[in-house]
Amino acid sequence: MGTKKLKLVVCHLGNGASLSAVKDGQCVDTTMGFTPLEGLIMGTRSGDIDPSVVQYLCNKKGWDVSQAINYLNKDCGVKGISGVSSDFRDLVAAAEHGNSRALLAIDMFSYRVKKYIGAYAAVMNGVDVIAFTAGIGEHTPEVRERVLTGLDYLGVDFDNKLNYAYKSDGIIELSAKRSKVKVFIIPTDEEVVIARDTLAVANYSK
Repeated sequence: MGTKKLKLVVCHLGNGASLSAVKDGQCVDTTMGFTPLEGLIMGTRSGDIDPSVVQYLCNKKGWDVSQAINYLNKDCGVKGISGVSSDFRDLVAAAEHGNSRALLAIDMFSYRVKKYIGAYAAVMNGVDVIAFTAGIGEHTPEVRERVLTGLDYLGVDFDNKLNYAYKSDGIIELSAKRSKVKVFIIPTDEEVVIARDTLAVANYSK
């Protein structure tokens, strides 16, 4: 089955994070909206919130709208939840030492990813492949475990030992043989994509 006949959920999880629903080779939905502030909880971005939060912050803090939006972009996300860091390496280490806020940040981030996977499965009437990529997607098995656990209703079955054993050595399949949904870790290479797109634009302009 070629990629043009697949229903994919791409989990690009880094300090900036997004999910994409890709059906028959076309992106049909993504978690980012008018700005990257929409969607997933990120390193410092709040992700989805009630819009009235902006008014609340302005009234509570005496801020203008620009200050409130700056706060939601730069001081929220897992950094704000944990009070530790926007770096998941720091969060995992803190959680292992009993920091409950760091653990909460990891749980909330993972929950939001799982929530969107379910939404995109509904949008596409199922899912064939879930792919993890970018810094957190590739290097944080604790997040992958939390996201994938409980997706058995979609037919997801994964090898958690392999999940924790992975050491960034190329593309790897985490799904078990009986899994109806394929699960992969795919290292990102944004520089190559940017270079190819730039070349295409340059050639088109000629």
